[in-house]
Amino acid sequence: MRATRVIAAASLTVAGLLSATGTASAAPATPVTTDGPCGYTATPDDPSPRPVSLPPDPTPTPSKGIVRVIVVTNQGPMLLTLDRAKAPCTVQSFLHLARSRFYDFTTCHRLTLYPTLKVLQCGDPSGTGERGPGYSYKDELPTDLPNWPDDPTGTRKVYARGTLAMANAGPNTNGSQFFLVFGDSRLRPDYTIFGSVDRLGLKVLDRVAAGGIVPTPDDPAPVDGAPQRKTDILIARSLGGR
Repeated sequence: MRATRVIAAASLTVAGLLSATGTASAAPATPVTTDGPCGYTATPDDPSPRPVSLPPDPTPTPSKGIVRVIVVTNQGPMLLTLDRAKAPCTVQSFLHLARSRFYDFTTCHRLTLYPTLKVLQCGDPSGTGERGPGYSYKDELPTDLPNWPDDPTGTRKVYARGTLAMANAGPNTNGSQFFLVFGDSRLRPDYTIFGSVDRLGLKVLDRVAAGGIVPTPDDPAPVDGAPQRKTDILIARSLGGR
């Protein structure tokens, strides 16, 4: 079993730390890949806890306009704006999962409250942070993010408050897990940005963050873990687009 990659409490570099990994079998089967430009690839060695088909993969991939998705949670609603131009394959996949009701009745499993990483991570039906949709696809990484102010190397970028991005377990391992940024965060540009969260959604995220993280016997004041204000996605539905 591959361990879920998490943020080490002793490190604030947060490089490669927003992860979405799964359980592997001893003898992985041959992957099946769609024929279109996105190349969605089945991961039989990492099956989904909630089976779903591979997304449609038309040629060309729709790459213009926006689509809005309403995400209703037990903490309140969030309106997501997906930008096809930024990440056409990611938007295609996210809409497919939403239309397939993959995200319905799932729990956002991870909240981070580091000074330089403030996100809520969702999208795993198992609620563990270790599972995905049973397929993966390529990165569509941002190239225009501003540098983090105190990083002289320019390797850390600003993922701004309101950003919607994909979690991953390394290059080209996108699946179903995503994260919502409620405070400017310092990250390498290794995570596909595919949209934004509206003001009402940010209020929901702020409320969840204010509740803190579930403490453990070893850490009474954690900065990474399950949110105390348990956040369940009840439904996620596309409102159409252009």
